[in-house]
Amino acid sequence: MTLQNIPFLDLRRGYPAQREMIEQIIAGVLASGIYILGPQLESLEREFAASIGVPFAAGVGSGTDALILALEASGCVVPGRGDEVITPAISAAFTALAIYRAGAVPRFVDVEPATLQIDSSQIEAAITDKTRAILPVHLYGYPCDIDRILQLAARYELVVVEDACQAHGSRLSGKSLGSYGRASAFSFYPTKNLGAFGDGGIVATGDEALDRRVRMLRHGGQDRTYHHALLGCCSRLDEIQSALLRMKLGQLERRNEIRRKLASRYDEAFSSLDLQRLPSIPDLIPNRHLYPVCTPRREELRSFLSENGVQTLVHYPIPLPDQPAFSHFVLPGQEFPVARRVTQEIFSLPLYPEFQEEELQHTIRMVRKFFKG
Repeated sequence: MTLQNIPFLDLRRGYPAQREMIEQIIAGVLASGIYILGPQLESLEREFAASIGVPFAAGVGSGTDALILALEASGCVVPGRGDEVITPAISAAFTALAIYRAGAVPRFVDVEPATLQIDSSQIEAAITDKTRAILPVHLYGYPCDIDRILQLAARYELVVVEDACQAHGSRLSGKSLGSYGRASAFSFYPTKNLGAFGDGGIVATGDEALDRRVRMLRHGGQDRTYHHALLGCCSRLDEIQSALLRMKLGQLERRNEIRRKLASRYDEAFSSLDLQRLPSIPDLIPNRHLYPVCTPRREELRSFLSENGVQTLVHYPIPLPDQPAFSHFVLPGQEFPVARRVTQEIFSLPLYPEFQEEELQHTIRMVRKFFKG
């Protein structure tokens, strides 16, 4: 790596300092002879649930599976019935895919221009007699307007399942994102703030019956060995990943604090530039999963940064309603002007705990040079 080759993210950097610990953890699991649904997973589930302030959590194979199983276990959707679930127009496509795979129809709502979260003022107009749930996304680890969403859900007797796949460690008024709804889904994809050395996810909930159903569904629908009471699937978080995630869970707050400090350096450096950033929200302690910015000059700026050795990425370039897989779910006359504008302007700058001081300074210097000429 040189200052002419600054990666957006380099997962290799965190490994050397922890190599001995990682190898010991893996060796311990291998020596135990228990690789699936064992004590490491049980411990991770207890520790993760406690970390966000809910009684229950069930590890599964991915964040997408966590969303699917949370919806299924809630009982709010029945395949083939035409049930609808409201979700934002900007997210990873897996959010809408999970709704479809759970047997429901995704219905999209535009996002707020400042926060890029689902526009809660437009949700009520999207509710129909087929709506069964709202699946808001805490995009980039920032909160949606969860209190208003919960109020609407209560008024219309809807289930709220939070997509907290990017929100590990984020808190609003002291309460963890992912602890508000009937259930929530977190992803352990390697690039997340709490990332596995592979794939994984977890369903968190305060509902004991929902937790029990998730545990049955993830294991083929079994309520006891070889007795399949539900039409389940195979989505189990293995013991090696669970053990490594326990290690990383203990490091999460420290690493999130490093991210917050890096992001504050960006904030300060860019405060006078014509560059939209996520707003400061009172009582929010964000995890700063990503550092997204918006500018009409996105492609010009990204090219300039690339020429000067800084890699950037776009999260996300296509609104969900415009994805070929989902376009037929858009109702006649629906428009998503904010999402369509934002996805033409947004991109993310490098931000992760191993990001070096000289890399940060170079990135800041190049962004300022672009705008100040």
